[in-house]
Amino acid sequence: MTAERVDVAAVGDAPRDSAGPVFNAPWEAQAFALAVALSERGAFTWKEWAATLAEVIGEARARGEPDTGERYYEHWLEALERIVARIGLVDGVRLEQRRRQWQAAARRTPHGQPIMLHPDD
Repeated sequence: MTAERVDVAAVGDAPRDSAGPVFNAPWEAQAFALAVALSERGAFTWKEWAATLAEVIGEARARGEPDTGERYYEHWLEALERIVARIGLVDGVRLEQRRRQWQAAARRTPHGQPIMLHPDD
């Protein structure tokens, strides 16, 4: 697979203002950047990425979830998890393990503090 340069300014329905994509939390920016970087490194094409994201958003619509844009990056993250599992970068078991680790870390982290994983997580 040949690496492609992603035109971030042209990324679909991402929430944006005149300066570009807008993020409500650091994890949204990190998920965005990770998808762009993986695509640019040739892990998947941007067309494959867009199709996976559309698949996730379509499933949310089919479940009757309102399309307000508030959950856009949750869909983005779900699509990212799905595509990396599909292409074998990480398996579903490892993804679920990491998800549980982050949830446990979030529960024990005081509001307003950065969430940190520890070696024993």
